[in-house]
Amino acid sequence: MRIAVPNKGRLHDPTVELLERAGLHVKNGADRKLYADTVDPEVTVLFARAADIPEYVRDGAAEVGVTGLDQMRESGHDLDELVDLEFGSCRLVLAAPEDGDITSVEDVAGKTVATEFPTIAREYFAEKGVDADVVEVTGATELTPHVEMADAIIDITSTGTTLRMNRLAVVDEVLSSSVRLFAHPDAVDDPKVEQLVTAFRSVLAAEDKRYVMMNAPRDRLDDIREVLPGLGGPTVMDVAGDDGVAVHAVVDERHVFEAVNDLKAVGASGILVTEIERLVE
Repeated sequence: MRIAVPNKGRLHDPTVELLERAGLHVKNGADRKLYADTVDPEVTVLFARAADIPEYVRDGAAEVGVTGLDQMRESGHDLDELVDLEFGSCRLVLAAPEDGDITSVEDVAGKTVATEFPTIAREYFAEKGVDADVVEVTGATELTPHVEMADAIIDITSTGTTLRMNRLAVVDEVLSSSVRLFAHPDAVDDPKVEQLVTAFRSVLAAEDKRYVMMNAPRDRLDDIREVLPGLGGPTVMDVAGDDGVAVHAVVDERHVFEAVNDLKAVGASGILVTEIERLVE
C-alpha cells in the first residue's frame, strides 16, 4: 500500500507524527525524499505537494492520501473520505474590503473575485445562484482588491489575522476544511487500508484521554465507580496477597485533576496517571 503525504509545509510534520503514533515509523523520512519505506514492508510513503495528492490517489500512484478537504474539493476528483484526522483546520471564506459595498454574497454578482481555488469558488457561486467572474491567482490573494485586480477574494484563513491586516472583512464562509484520509474507490476495502483506518482512529480516540491506575479498598468500589465511569466502567483486579483491588480506567484529560482528588477522598492510593498512545474501541 502506498500512502501519499504532504512533502513540506504545515501539514508535513503533523502527518508524519500521526504515522509514527499509529505504529508506521517512516524510515529516512526526514530527508524529504520522493518516497520512504516504513516498518511495515507492505506500506510505502510517497511525498508530494498537498495540492497534488488527490491526483496521485485518483491516478492510482497511491492507494490513499492525506491532505486537506479544500485540496480534494479543488481537484474535482471523486475520492472516498475515510477519516477526518482533526488537524490543519481552516476556513475558505469570501472576503471584501472593509469599507466597500460588498456585505453579502449577492453583492458579488457581476463583479470579479480572485482566488487560488477557482473550482470551489465556481461551485460555491453556482450553489448561491450568483453570477461572478472568478479569476485564478497563484499568490498574494489579499492584495488583489487593493490593486483593482478584483472586487473580492475567496481565500484560506485560520485566525483571520491576515485578512484584518489587509483591511478585508469576511462576507461568508465557503468551506470548513481539515486534513482527511482519502482513498481511491477501488482501494477502500483493501485489508491494509482498513488497518490504516483502524490505526488512525485509535490514535484519534486516545487524544485527550488518560489511563488512571490505583489501589483501593474493596468495600469502596461503588464510590470509585461513581468517580471513574470509564469506558463501560473501570477494570477491577484482585491484588495478590492483599484484600484490596487494583482499579484501571480511561478518563478524559479535563476530568483528571478533579478525579484524582475525589479518588483520594474515597480511599484510593498509589494513583498513577499515564498518557495513552492508541485506543481501539
